[in-house]
Amino acid sequence: MGIKHKKYNFFQKIGRTFKFNFVKLLRSPGGAKKVSLGFAIGFGLEMLVISTASLIYILFVPIVRLAKGSLPASIIGNVIGKLTFLPVILLPFARKIGKIIFPMKVNVAHGTPFSFQNLMHGDFHSLLSILHGGVHVLIGMTIFGIVFGIIAYFIVHYLYEKEKTRRLNKRRNKESQRKNMPIT
Repeated sequence: MGIKHKKYNFFQKIGRTFKFNFVKLLRSPGGAKKVSLGFAIGFGLEMLVISTASLIYILFVPIVRLAKGSLPASIIGNVIGKLTFLPVILLPFARKIGKIIFPMKVNVAHGTPFSFQNLMHGDFHSLLSILHGGVHVLIGMTIFGIVFGIIAYFIVHYLYEKEKTRRLNKRRNKESQRKNMPIT
């Protein structure tokens, strides 16, 4: 007779993964500043993944190392950023913010439709039009990444310190109970 595993629906799985990664984050070594900085960088860079076609991952580790953040915490921040679906939800707003900040209309390839056949023959105009159409989204998502990264830094720093204090108090209570037990 085997062990029965409980089946979870999609939203329960996301919630469980979110909670699991958050517990791992709060138990990460390195101190509150290093962990929260790593988390903030990972969470902020997740906002740029769609608009850079995942090319931001090339710079992911160097950015975390240069900022002296925790790499495991940044990976957890990136995963939690994916689980929130914020990058997908914020895309239309990012485009509007990008157009406000950079109001120029970029028209490099005169609206050439994308074609792999043209690309193979050395015509890069359609590829350029796609890249320049995403400039507004990239600008907006960069702003969202910075804002959410700063907010995440302070939230994680607070929660990390709170969890550290709770574990320390729990350890002290166990030690005091152990000392107060009568020896039989």
